[in-house]
Amino acid sequence: MKNVAVIGAGTMGNGIAHTFAQNGFKVQLIDISEASLKRGLETISKNLDRMVAKETISNDKKTETLSNISTFTGIKEGVEYASLVIEAASENLDLKLNIFKQLNEHCPEDTILATNTSSISITQIASVTTRPDMVIGMHFMNPVPLMKLVEIIRGYNTSKSVTKTIMELSKTLGKTPVQVNDYPGFVANRILMPMLNESIETLYNGVAGVKEIDTVMKLGMAHPMGPLQLADFIGLDICLSILNVMYNGFKNPKYAPCPLLVNMVNAGKLGVKSGEGFYDYSENKKAEKVAKQFLK
Repeated sequence: MKNVAVIGAGTMGNGIAHTFAQNGFKVQLIDISEASLKRGLETISKNLDRMVAKETISNDKKTETLSNISTFTGIKEGVEYASLVIEAASENLDLKLNIFKQLNEHCPEDTILATNTSSISITQIASVTTRPDMVIGMHFMNPVPLMKLVEIIRGYNTSKSVTKTIMELSKTLGKTPVQVNDYPGFVANRILMPMLNESIETLYNGVAGVKEIDTVMKLGMAHPMGPLQLADFIGLDICLSILNVMYNGFKNPKYAPCPLLVNMVNAGKLGVKSGEGFYDYSENKKAEKVAKQFLK
């Protein structure tokens, strides 16, 4: 398995492409937008530069990694020779189902189809293909080149052999794969997202400010990053999508997104990616300023 196609050149997609390419795989990075592909390659190059500066890789390794990546704007051409495809598009069910229908049509019969979804049912995604036994979840963590964990999610019909193959493949990337079952949010986000949501509720209820909440969790619970800062880093829109998937899947009010989170996403305050979230990333303004406007 040396040819891997990655669907989506955004944060997760380019990170996955980077990781495979650095480990000697030929990677076909696919996105409908030429601009997104260009940004994705620029991000990979910058991240490699950081690794060179830290002397974790050589300049030759950087050159080799970039040479392993080719780009495509069409799925049919990009997956023609792929042994594995990893979909890393937006956390939107309809979009993923459409992509997997195309992958099923254009990929070789023995191609394993994986999704980087962080919450959506693998079984449901697999249902639109004629090879549900070859569909699996590979939930990488951000930033992909640095984070060791990969959640391997086995759908209802995923075969044992495919699961074993992906578990072993993850180890060759220097990752630690953990197999989990196919329920909304899996393990990581089923535990993480309610904590982030409760942190937002704490702010919404006026218990404490942004910096105070994050400081309590960093110093009191030894978290490397406060929950509100982490939500900004993940993307508030992604947090909202995952919470909605879990709320709809479990019908449990404990997963209902906080109104403050909904308002911020509707206003385009998505965190780091938009320049503003619970913190202002554009002008180093006071931490509470952005969030407070939604509390009035």
